[in-house]
Amino acid sequence: MDTEALIRSLRQEILFARRRIYEVGQATPLERIHVTEPKFELFVKREDLSPIHAYKWRGAYNRMAQLSAEELARGVVTASAGNHAQGVALSARKLGSRAIIFMPLSTPRMKQVAVKRHGGDLVEIRLCGDSYDAASAAAHACAADERKSYIHAYDDLAVMAGQGTLADEIVMSGKGPFDIAFLQVGGGGMAAATATWLKMQFPKIHIIGVEGVEQASMAAAVKAGEPVTLETIDVFCDGTAVRRAGILTHQVCAEMVDEWITVTNDEVSAAVQFLWEELRCIPEPSGAMGVAAVLKRRAELADKRVLSILCGANMDFEQLASIAQRSAVGASRRHYLKIDIKEQSGAMYGLLNALPKTVNIVDFQYGKTDVADASPVIGFDVAPMQFKVLVKALNDGGYSFTEVTSETDVVFRMIHYEAKLLSHPFFITLEFHERSGALAEFLKAVSPHANLCYFNYVYSGERVGRALLGFEFSTAKQNAQFGAVLASAHDAYRTYERVSERTIQRILS
Repeated sequence: MDTEALIRSLRQEILFARRRIYEVGQATPLERIHVTEPKFELFVKREDLSPIHAYKWRGAYNRMAQLSAEELARGVVTASAGNHAQGVALSARKLGSRAIIFMPLSTPRMKQVAVKRHGGDLVEIRLCGDSYDAASAAAHACAADERKSYIHAYDDLAVMAGQGTLADEIVMSGKGPFDIAFLQVGGGGMAAATATWLKMQFPKIHIIGVEGVEQASMAAAVKAGEPVTLETIDVFCDGTAVRRAGILTHQVCAEMVDEWITVTNDEVSAAVQFLWEELRCIPEPSGAMGVAAVLKRRAELADKRVLSILCGANMDFEQLASIAQRSAVGASRRHYLKIDIKEQSGAMYGLLNALPKTVNIVDFQYGKTDVADASPVIGFDVAPMQFKVLVKALNDGGYSFTEVTSETDVVFRMIHYEAKLLSHPFFITLEFHERSGALAEFLKAVSPHANLCYFNYVYSGERVGRALLGFEFSTAKQNAQFGAVLASAHDAYRTYERVSERTIQRILS
């Protein structure tokens, strides 16, 4: 089918899909965010509020609702890393059809549980391979062997049309027209259908396709003139981790998408935080990709009406820790500096005391590696202007430093130390009030009595901070007296607990 005919058919199928998909779910809201610096309006389509907390149910149900009674009786097969699988499971239960769903072995547990919850006994999950491609190959083989209908996640006209109903809802909301739409792209089904419908209703709209830096299979296909297979693919944004764009979706996207942009995982994490702060929702990484591109291009959006799709919120809870760590880096607020000081009592307090009171310390990594010199790594959460003030304060204080934000050992918090250099060590876990200057106050109180040889702290978002600290002494007597020193400094912290000798030996081994 030539591209013009394909686009006409897609538009017609979106109209037909209206009747079907609302048998399962209702229209989702389009929420407005007033962005400042620069000032523009951002409209976010809340597909996270759909029956499966993602838009994929639309395409799956529209496709399966068109199967014959005989085809439904034989059952369906699909492959998915999560959201499409939930859509097929929901549709199978609604239509009374059995579904076999192939998922990669690495599929998050939450998505597997959700598939079973939506499909119940009508769904069988088969975990296969380490990638979507492996699961897809097994699913196609199963569909052929057992004469079952294969429900593609994106490269199917009926699936694309069902996904396009979200664009119809955007138009029907009456909040348009829009100047720019940022649409995330995996296989391209949602982007192709949404771009097609929006351009029919708002001819002047500028469509920007958004892909992950190491996921840009659609942009590669557009450049090559046909789908190409990426050798490697990043899976942080697993919902858009597609190695090869679809044939139909490539045709439409090549015609309808005006521009392509990539976003990093850090930028996506910053967008997740932005959406939490603005809308109190937590999207999965792929769900925030469009907004990540908006924030990346915000300097160009003054006085514009901007549209993006929050396309899903199905994420394992454990991934939140990684997103929280990455978000400040993606927003250019998080900086890790390796700062050179002398390895002597009071030096660490002197450094902290020299820092501007406005800076926020969110990470502290230090272990003694030299008898004369020390190089603690400190993570700061600061705005660009605050960072300039921080740099000036360090320069004025005569401190030399290096930015190590992206260094592997810093990212993975590998705190280097030489156990043989620690003299009569005394380790404690310290709980202190999470406020500016609290750590400096504590170190001021204890520095005359001990040398800090280990410091491990990371901000947890709580009202109190917790750190593992190590001190060293010239003599065993000084070590034995340090408990009294800590007791005398109790106003500088909430509580402390001494680490047992057995644990210390394990730390130092």
